[in-house]
Amino acid sequence: MKDHSPDIPQRRSWMGLLAQAETGRVADLLDQSGPRPEFQWLRRPETGSVMVQGRAGGTGAPFNLGEMTVTRCALTLDCGTIGHAYIQGRTKADAEAAALVDALMQTDQAADIQTSVLDPLHAEADQRRAARAARAAATKVDFFTLVRGED
Repeated sequence: MKDHSPDIPQRRSWMGLLAQAETGRVADLLDQSGPRPEFQWLRRPETGSVMVQGRAGGTGAPFNLGEMTVTRCALTLDCGTIGHAYIQGRTKADAEAAALVDALMQTDQAADIQTSVLDPLHAEADQRRAARAARAAATKVDFFTLVRGED
């Protein structure tokens, strides 16, 4: 078996992208890229909750913000590569698709999966981020342009 293991920052990047994808989107993109490979479950999809922490002002002391529902699973491809997934929500099919993408990104199919699945997800995430920034920019107040009345 060839060693195609990615470095940690790369894997963290695509796992975050998969975890935050719109419901059903990873499965759709994966199905469009070709037939799914055979695999065996190490841990079938199961739903639970995790505690989400926040920081006051983004840099202050951490505090427990609340709980979020997640679905996790783990699988192994026939070649022995293991894929994991933790996704937002309760969709077990999305967790399966995310774990498959994680496993495939560690094989020689990584370039194809990057192009057909991860690049579109990255573009969609950028669009969502830009739309959110545009909505926030519309509420910006520039205090230096306000008339102070000292004239």
